[in-house]
Amino acid sequence: MKSVSSVVPALLLTLTLVCIQSASAAPEAFRRDPGHPQWHHGAFHDVKDSVRSDVRRMLHTRAEVPFQVPLEVNIVLIGFNNDGGYRYMVDAHRMEEFLKVSFPYHRPSCLETGEPLDIEHHIVYNVFPAEQPELIALEKALKEAMVPAGTARESDYGREVPLFEVDATAVEPVFQKLYSYIFDTDNSGYNAAEMDRPLPSAIFIVNFDKVRMDPRNKDIDLNSLMHGKITQLTEEEMKRQEGEYIYHYRYNGGGASQVWLGLGRFVVIDLSAGPCTYGKIETEEGSVSSKTLPRLRNVLFPRGFNAASGHSTHDTFVGQLAALVSTTVEHVIAPDVRFETVDLTTRLLIPIIVLQNHNRYNILEKGQNYSIDIEAIEAEVKKMVHQGQEVVIVGGSHALHRHEKLAIAVSKAMRGHSLQETKNDGRFHVHTKTYLDGAILKEEMERSADVLAAGLLEVADPSLSSKFYIRQHWMDESDGSGDSILKHKPLWATYASKRGKERKKKTEKKESDLHRTYGTRVIPVFVLSLADVDPHLMMEDESLVWTSNDVVIVLQHQNEKIPLSYVSETERRHALPSQAQRHILAGLASAVGGLSAPYEKASHVHERPIVNWLLSAGCHPFGPFSNTSQISRILQDVALRNTIYARVDAALRRVRDTSESVQAFAAEYLKTPLGEPVKGKKNKSSTELWLEKFYKKKTNLPEPFPHELVERLEKFLDNLEEELVDLSSLLYDHRLQVAHLNSTEILQSTIYTQQYVDYVLVSEREKMKCCDIEYKVPVQSSQTFIYGGILLAGFFVYFLVIFFSSPVR
Repeated sequence: MKSVSSVVPALLLTLTLVCIQSASAAPEAFRRDPGHPQWHHGAFHDVKDSVRSDVRRMLHTRAEVPFQVPLEVNIVLIGFNNDGGYRYMVDAHRMEEFLKVSFPYHRPSCLETGEPLDIEHHIVYNVFPAEQPELIALEKALKEAMVPAGTARESDYGREVPLFEVDATAVEPVFQKLYSYIFDTDNSGYNAAEMDRPLPSAIFIVNFDKVRMDPRNKDIDLNSLMHGKITQLTEEEMKRQEGEYIYHYRYNGGGASQVWLGLGRFVVIDLSAGPCTYGKIETEEGSVSSKTLPRLRNVLFPRGFNAASGHSTHDTFVGQLAALVSTTVEHVIAPDVRFETVDLTTRLLIPIIVLQNHNRYNILEKGQNYSIDIEAIEAEVKKMVHQGQEVVIVGGSHALHRHEKLAIAVSKAMRGHSLQETKNDGRFHVHTKTYLDGAILKEEMERSADVLAAGLLEVADPSLSSKFYIRQHWMDESDGSGDSILKHKPLWATYASKRGKERKKKTEKKESDLHRTYGTRVIPVFVLSLADVDPHLMMEDESLVWTSNDVVIVLQHQNEKIPLSYVSETERRHALPSQAQRHILAGLASAVGGLSAPYEKASHVHERPIVNWLLSAGCHPFGPFSNTSQISRILQDVALRNTIYARVDAALRRVRDTSESVQAFAAEYLKTPLGEPVKGKKNKSSTELWLEKFYKKKTNLPEPFPHELVERLEKFLDNLEEELVDLSSLLYDHRLQVAHLNSTEILQSTIYTQQYVDYVLVSEREKMKCCDIEYKVPVQSSQTFIYGGILLAGFFVYFLVIFFSSPVR
């Protein structure tokens, strides 16, 4: 008995060890085993030579070549490895090659000017599939997050089926786990050390099995499929893959969509969700319909359930996926710049100035639904500026009636336009809609910003007031006006600066003038908190915010939600005029970070910005389909890059202007002894030709340029070439802090060199004025007749000699 009793525990221990080993051998979701394939980030070495070649051409030959910056885009295919919906298979390598051939470059533009930047992205694509455990983990999270939401139609005129909604913020942590698992990044917060690491941008293209994650089916155990084999589908099961239901996402209560931007550095494109329909009413541009995104049902059964799919249909589907990737890159990963601001300041002051015409409530008081959280706004703004730049946000409220000029400006900015709408009776009804014109408000509020901001700083922290402003004696004599702000220039004076380099009148500086300290940038945010106004009052373009590169104006009033001309599925979108937090952040994102909305893009064909509402939902504060006061990390990276791009673009334009000045001077003064322009080989520029002719050979002719200028220019261009190549490498590696410092040095050295060249050209142009040509009428004198007589006598003697020396005579 003792032997049997001793064998039983040993047997139990052995079985336990076997179960533990089998369990550990089974694959788990988001588990990094030693043999897990690593994500590689080293494509810059492959494109470094082409980057250097383009930079050399741009600097030394004045060719119109943009600055090349490699940009890595990672596409993760989820459910396209014979394990997702319809058991569809997409070859990741073939799709990667197709993307490299079809969309190799992208050049962003500036929405303010409509001009393309001098920066072009050389896109490096990485396409790889997700594994089965991660797919099942995502399906499980999605199944748990589905909430019934009525019914919806399968297509425009399809049948009605049950509808489920998924809160994207509930499943977002699972997608973040997948991101951290694939790219070997921790799930920590956004810290300063994270900015100088290779942090990739990812696009998750999803194809879930809707039958497997049907929330109404409780019999399917998704945990068993983590390590189990997924069976293939029969023909009948293929026809039922839509699951007889529809689901879509809403990010924090925003518009319904199947494409959304996450809080991290990823975009989710779910092809098994939807189809979703949203856009602007009675407008074709940018609207999203049931045919905007490809669906595998239409790919496999293009003519109904009896038709078989062909190879051409699969190629079309891959092409549609590539077009989706290109659209995401152009609108989210490397979008256009809203405002190109060259900001070299070290301090950023953002005063939130609330102007209210009532005493009923104060939106700066905490704890209310309409309250403004200044700390949250400051935290988001600090993520869009580089290290070393101090950000200070202060808030305060002022009674609008105490500032008569601002009150008059608000009254003048009231505009109205007529609308024609059809009612239930089928007739057109005309009504007038009132709105605020932000451009008129900007004219007046810009002049008042500094004084109001300085007053807020004085109350908040007196030490900050002297840090941001130089305040002089308040000895200004009153002109009889009751306005408490500083007296500003008259209206006509604001237009004088727009006329170019005209003669400016010298004005004596008053003792009450207020000046910003050196290195300070002020972006005021004016919040108009109004009462007893039109219940549907908004600003232009059905928005509650108006933004320029140096001021943000937000409208706020305590009325009910305002219906907009935007629709999501079968419901209108509404604006909440009482909540100003999201609109303040949207304005600051454009003014501080130069961010454009993910649905806007400059079009050189249309000569205006065009919209595409496909990527309008997600973690950003822009537009009618968003409902969050946060900014995605992928857009924060874009804001940090925009600052660097603005400096590089300004530096390259200065280099071109300097080259043009040198070329114009050479064309004016540099000629051959016969007055002809310098000619030579066709493959050399005229600048290189006159350098070779007059500097690389000895000549006694007067030199138009001193040798010191030529040597300094050549050394500057060589150094600039190395700095630009290094900057391109830093941007590719996401070392944005070092790239920020390098771009500052590049811009400063370019400014100094341009000033030096201009000075030398002015001095040399004065030296080249060695001869003056004067035109005068010849003076009559007696010597003219004497010389004429001698000439005639010479001719007479010549003819006599010829006549008498003739042999005939």
